[in-house]
Amino acid sequence: MLPKLTEFKSRLQQLSLSAPNVVALRDQDQEITYKMLWSEIQARQTQLTQLSTRMVALFLENSVDLLLWDLALLFADIPTILLPPFFTHSQLQYCLEISQADLIITQSDFILEGQASYEKQQGYWRLKAPLHIALPETTQKLTFTSGTTGQPKAVCLGSEQILTVAQSLCHAIASSQPETHLALMPLAVLLENIGCYAILMRGGSIQLAKAAELGLRGASSVDIQTFAKFIQSSQPQSLILVPQFLALLVEAVSTKLIRAECFRFIAVGGGHVNPELLKKANKLQLPVYQGYGLSECASVVALNTPEANRAGSVGKPLPHVKVKIAEDGEILVAHNRCLGYLNHPQMPDPYWPTGDLGHLDQDGFLYIRGRKKHQFITSFGRNVNPEWVEALLSQTGVVGQAFVYGEALPENYALLWPVNTAITNEQIDQIIQHANHQLPDYAQVKHWVRLTEPFSPNNQLATANGRLRRDEIARRFQHVFSA
Repeated sequence: MLPKLTEFKSRLQQLSLSAPNVVALRDQDQEITYKMLWSEIQARQTQLTQLSTRMVALFLENSVDLLLWDLALLFADIPTILLPPFFTHSQLQYCLEISQADLIITQSDFILEGQASYEKQQGYWRLKAPLHIALPETTQKLTFTSGTTGQPKAVCLGSEQILTVAQSLCHAIASSQPETHLALMPLAVLLENIGCYAILMRGGSIQLAKAAELGLRGASSVDIQTFAKFIQSSQPQSLILVPQFLALLVEAVSTKLIRAECFRFIAVGGGHVNPELLKKANKLQLPVYQGYGLSECASVVALNTPEANRAGSVGKPLPHVKVKIAEDGEILVAHNRCLGYLNHPQMPDPYWPTGDLGHLDQDGFLYIRGRKKHQFITSFGRNVNPEWVEALLSQTGVVGQAFVYGEALPENYALLWPVNTAITNEQIDQIIQHANHQLPDYAQVKHWVRLTEPFSPNNQLATANGRLRRDEIARRFQHVFSA
């Protein structure tokens, strides 16, 4: 067993003796104490040994059962895929096809519709004739990035990379002393998965809930009353949020649906966070800390903490990584990179090119400017990073979503979704003028269109964590830009 895995195993065994009656995992149906946890993991490991599997796909909603299977597979060192519930049927089929997972653990037939390659045996779905795949050595977890274009990519991670991040997070949140955590995001989201490991390392309790219990409908619709009621009743001390969930939490706290006193540490990441939203959270005394990471580096790279928190930054790099900035401004990360992509060779350079642009200040705080590949070149030959302009438009509290485009055009366009329907076009004009005053002429917005619906996974114009699918937006709105 690898060193980090041995340490984690020892920690759980220690907790079974020192805190036997503390609840480790709970959901609507069951509670598992630390005394029960290791035996439950071992029971599932025995089943896995009997099933003789080389790769397992888990397609379950957040539950005690899902996390127990995940932990059993981790300690058995069996390559595992946690399939995201927000993937389309075709994306799920693609994941199964390229991974050749020979065992599926699921309670849903949705994933197997039209799938003739699998047959049911002993309550599990087995692949009839697995094909060879090029899997990097020591791969334990394959996490599929939803991506901004094309099919999802399978990032291969070892248990050492995953547990290194979990240990760093455990230390980062230590002063806040969160004892209870609510997993709002699917465990298929690597950040939530690793966050749960960090809580277990601390000897804390994890609350797991199905999407319907949280008021979540699909990947982009939420019933705020149900959402708020569940959080208020469970009283979690820590949360991991994407920006849209933070916006919901801020709204619920500001309207007194949720009391803020229970929270000790709220991490937010997974996409650009509106500075105005962070200011609102701060005014409500929500302990929100922005971070930055990517699947290729086993999730978290940098994180603000109570001891080192700087507005506008994503925090200081965690101690297990080394970050440097390339000459062109790209953020490069070393020391905890992935093993490669499934069926693709590893890159030899020790520094992983994140594709993000940013800088480190004199105190070591990291700032994100936008995506390197998102830069466009105007017909005047000027390079513009649209996320710079979009951030100025979004921080006003008037615009909820902004997309700026000007590839090979003499003037730039903006597609805008206001925060609510009461916002007038005159108000939008004013915030565009205000933003333009802060921009050089080549980056200014000269034309804008008010959207009839937001960018979302439902219309395939945003990923589940809120990142815009830029190529698809540009294609779909080409008639606007060429008018």
